[in-house]
Amino acid sequence: MKYLKLAAAAAGVAGALASGPGIADSLVKIDGSSTVFPITEAVAEDFQKARKGQVRVTVGISGTGGGFKKFCRGEIDISDASRPILKKEMEACRAAGIKYIELPVAFDALTVVVNPKNNAVKALTLAELKSMWEPAAQGKVTNWKQVNPAWPEQALKLYGPGADSGTFDYFTEAVVGKSKSSRGDFTASEDDNVLVQGVARDAGALGYFGFAYYIENKDKLKAVPIVNKAGKAVEPTMENVINGSYEPLSRPIFIYVSAKSAEKPEVREFVEFYLKNGGKLAREVKYVPLNDGDYRHALDNFGKRKTGTAFGGEAEVGVKVEDLLKRDPKE
Repeated sequence: MKYLKLAAAAAGVAGALASGPGIADSLVKIDGSSTVFPITEAVAEDFQKARKGQVRVTVGISGTGGGFKKFCRGEIDISDASRPILKKEMEACRAAGIKYIELPVAFDALTVVVNPKNNAVKALTLAELKSMWEPAAQGKVTNWKQVNPAWPEQALKLYGPGADSGTFDYFTEAVVGKSKSSRGDFTASEDDNVLVQGVARDAGALGYFGFAYYIENKDKLKAVPIVNKAGKAVEPTMENVINGSYEPLSRPIFIYVSAKSAEKPEVREFVEFYLKNGGKLAREVKYVPLNDGDYRHALDNFGKRKTGTAFGGEAEVGVKVEDLLKRDPKE
């Protein structure tokens, strides 16, 4: 999966296949989530090849929050997002006259990982995760044995996405019960590769990020099964996301398209290409595709320029894509 290996260098601009004499002036600018980056980068590469250099696509990684800041300033055409747009971002876009089309493109299994040398932890409950990550744990829960007396007396080192990350927002909502509610004394980075390396180097580490980054690095990380509502410890896999058993850490991921940019032929063609080929490319980069009907519904919403969000600025855990695509979006 070359897309993930490019990610660390993509914080500025990635995905441009052609430059110099002969390159077309048509440009599609994308920024945002590091989680959504692999699939968007895959689509961008295939789209540029299909257009034979007539359109250039740039893909940046500034986190979901960072992407929305640029998007609501009118600096980019498309914002990659690993969670829905929030109320403050909706207000920023409204103030700038930016209307947007919200399009789910795949599912991700948010994955909790430990160092391979950790043989004690066979599974994690939401209560155990909450005891590690809630604000009250800051400076107090610093040892694995404090979380579970059956676990060893070993320093607990936590790694997670930064505050601009949609993954951070979703994880805190699902685990702690409130978005952005987290202890602050952990190693944070918007670059998931930094988190991978941190957990891989530290025997007492635990971290979380998108499934694709785990798969790319599974030789140096160990994914921990999560105990679901039925009391079953479930591993993060495509099959378990599809059958609904990996919950509550499976989630839809999105692109947000500027309604103004959607009138540009190159952006319109790119988005249509994304929704027609996203399922195949999602599988290639180890994401879980939507079903064919959902992609057709999203394509229909895009064709109708159905602006706004189906979430109303609030995070939701466990939402079904087919349900949100039917909702009347709110500006």
